[in-house]
Amino acid sequence: MKIRALFCAASLTALCFGASAAGAADIELRASHQWNTKDVRHEMVQIIADEMDKAGVGVKVKVFPGKTLYKPKEQWAPLTTGELDISAFPLAYAANRHGEFDATLMPGLVKNHDHAKRMNDSDFMADIKKIINDENVIVISDAWLAGGFASSKKCVQAPEDVKGQVFRAAGKAFNRMLQGAGASIQSMPSSEIYTALQQGVLDGANTSSGSFVSYRIYEQVKCLTAPGAHALWFMYEPILMSKASFDKLNDEQKKAIMAAGQKAEDWFAEKAAGLDQTMVDTFKKAGVEVVEMTEEQADAWKAIADKTSYKAFSEKVKGGKELIAKALAVK
Repeated sequence: MKIRALFCAASLTALCFGASAAGAADIELRASHQWNTKDVRHEMVQIIADEMDKAGVGVKVKVFPGKTLYKPKEQWAPLTTGELDISAFPLAYAANRHGEFDATLMPGLVKNHDHAKRMNDSDFMADIKKIINDENVIVISDAWLAGGFASSKKCVQAPEDVKGQVFRAAGKAFNRMLQGAGASIQSMPSSEIYTALQQGVLDGANTSSGSFVSYRIYEQVKCLTAPGAHALWFMYEPILMSKASFDKLNDEQKKAIMAAGQKAEDWFAEKAAGLDQTMVDTFKKAGVEVVEMTEEQADAWKAIADKTSYKAFSEKVKGGKELIAKALAVK
């Protein structure tokens, strides 16, 4: 990954980080995330913890899964100060602090997993990562998760299918698009979707393939719209590390943590498409109907997004129009 490779090289110099503050004593880093221990994002963090054990450089990563250390959306601030060391974090959760982050969960900007890999080294992501770095946080693993739609009422393919349904959408951009198509919105973390569906607060939701499975959404819905060849839903969910925590490491430890992050990223890249298939298989086994969108249906959604999500982002976020253009330029 070009961007992070350059950053990693720079991290070994005083220009980026200054002199090391770490000695020979063991350092414990706390890693937080919201998912259960069967989720792929937990596995990414666990790979980093395991690799640091193997490296034998005096750094231990202690993982706190299932929002046991911080609530899902409360992880960004402690990362910026060094109170939290590492997090698997959906970046759009911090869009209330940095509106640009909403672009990392924007309908139709990422089409498939190969496209997501190209996005990592794009001008679009360079701009996003500059904001992350300027807030004293670094990316140690890139990860884009595909997702889809699920409903307890009917299959969601064309925009008119959500009219009158109450939906949970991850992020402002999907909220605006769904509202533009006639849905009502209830906002909540993905960890609360199951209960909201069970209680009738929601009719449907969109979230990542991983969350659909790990939160057992298949127990509460009738139909799943899988990503397929024309995905609308991709979300950037990197492994982040506080710069303050990184600065406490010596050069050998810094190299080890970045190498561990790269291994987790490479592992995820091989698993990403398989997550979608696992979701499809799991939902079918549970008796849920599974459909996909056609190109024409996806284009109809994108036309609504252009008038709602893209428009609002361009108007409300400084440089938003240019940021969307940079994302759309990645082919």
